[in-house]
Amino acid sequence: RLIKDNHEVTILTRSLKGTKGSSPGISYLEGDPTKKGPWQEAIKNHDAVINLAGASIFSKWTEEHKKAIRESRVNTTQNIVEGIPSRPEGPFTLFSTSAVGYYGFCGDEELVEDSPPGNDFLARIAKEWEGEALKAKDKGARVVITRFGIVMGEKGGALGQMIPLFKKYIGGPIGSGRQWFSWVHIKDLAEAFAFLLKHPEILGPVNVCSPNPVRNKDLAKALGKALHKPSFMPAPGFMIKLVLGEFGSVILEGQKVI
Repeated sequence: RLIKDNHEVTILTRSLKGTKGSSPGISYLEGDPTKKGPWQEAIKNHDAVINLAGASIFSKWTEEHKKAIRESRVNTTQNIVEGIPSRPEGPFTLFSTSAVGYYGFCGDEELVEDSPPGNDFLARIAKEWEGEALKAKDKGARVVITRFGIVMGEKGGALGQMIPLFKKYIGGPIGSGRQWFSWVHIKDLAEAFAFLLKHPEILGPVNVCSPNPVRNKDLAKALGKALHKPSFMPAPGFMIKLVLGEFGSVILEGQKVI
């Protein structure tokens, strides 16, 4: 999507294996963003950094995994900010990913960018993560905090977790099914970044999600219809908590983000 707008894109990757034969306008840089390294030097040759790094939250949260969730986000952001030149020659933008989990669990309340943060594990991580990104303002950078809804797309993400269940005829509402599900399609997500790059006047937090959050039961019904599978088999809340532990609350409670 960015190449379509004639941007030149460098992808930071832990391994260059399998990167040959890429599209014109795309180059690859090897490096681990959670660790300091020569990759930080490359930042000064760019107009913007889009930071998407972070260990997946879609699993049971052991103490070890919670540590990985935090460090993969906070350490990466610290290292990127360290690499931003103090006085960039031209305008420089840091797009730092955050999540609608920033707001915590607020029932049916509509949440907008200036709504206060929650106090659960994900909300505290998001607040700390955003705080590290905002330090780039001290270097003269424009900072945009993109708070993602749950990303939907053909290759993985939330749908990668849900579709196999429906195909086995065990898909359906989770818990009460009344919890809100704030989502964004991956193509709209790419479009949002293209839009934000064209509008340098936009600063601070931006909720990147569909204008139409849905209740979990309605999402299940839509998925069942698309897959031609039944969608009435509810997953009891106690089972979700048993299997997923603390992460189960994220699935069972959600938030209505606008």
